[in-house]
Formats: sequence, C-alpha cells, structure tokens
Amino acid sequence: MISSEAANGSDDDALRTPDRLRGRASRLLSQLTVRSDRLITDGLAQADARKWHYAVLASLEEYGPASQAELSRRSGIFRSDMVGVLNELAERDLVERTPDPDDRRRNVITVSARGRRHLRRLDKVLDDLHDTLLAPLSPAERDQFVRLLTRLLDHHTRTP
Repeated sequence: MISSEAANGSDDDALRTPDRLRGRASRLLSQLTVRSDRLITDGLAQADARKWHYAVLASLEEYGPASQAELSRRSGIFRSDMVGVLNELAERDLVERTPDPDDRRRNVITVSARGRRHLRRLDKVLDDLHDTLLAPLSPAERDQFVRLLTRLLDHHTRTP
C-alpha cells in the first residue's frame, strides 16, 4: 500500500525512493503520468474543457467529419462514452450532428466554426501546460523526449 505522502508526491519522496525504483522506466512513466494527467485535467478545467473534448475537436479538425464510431476509433474514446462527449460539445455549439445521407441511422459529426476557435484556444492552453510539465528540459530535449515517447508508443501499439 502507498503512503498518503507518496501518493501526493511530496518533494522529499524523490530523496526516499530507492534507486531500484528511480531507475525503472515503467515506474518513472507511471509517476510522470499521474502528475501530467493532474496538470492537464486541472488546466483544461480552467478553460471549461476536458481532455476528450480536445481529442474529438482535434480529430475533426485534422481528419474531417466522421461518424461517432469513427471518432471513437480515432480518439481512443470508448463508444459508450462518445455519446456523452458529443452531447457536451453539441450543447456548446462546438460540433454539429447531421444525418448521414448514406445511412440515416447514423450521424455525421462536424466541427463548427465556434469549435475551431475553441480548439485554437485549447491548443494555447495545452502549449502552456506542456511548457510547465517539461520546464526542466531544453527545447531540443523536449523534441527528443516526444520523439522517444512516440517511438515507444508506436512500437507497443503495433506489437500484440
């Protein structure tokens, strides 16, 4: 069981953490993920958004209109959760739903002009949050870090 001090990530934890643990990439990634998720979730909440909002808007902006099922595949959001995310976005006029002309049982989701503006605002918010997260790294180290993480993730998502 993890102590409440360790769970809260006090500064003294790094000094008390055994070298065996500090030298394990899996543990470091896990610990950084906890802090990163908290930073991003809190920062986006201040902008009245959630990570899934950003994922859907970014997908629509980059790849164009899509069905709910396609958005689920693109963004990694479970289909059962996608309806709720789209409802939130539609209520704010950030996306538009229209019946698919090829299959009237399905909707096609499109990012609205307001959604594009909101996405640009969220890009800026995330840029600032990532600057905070990666503050100890130089710009070149940040680029290298992202390339290495991408390589690892690509490898492990392609490998069964």
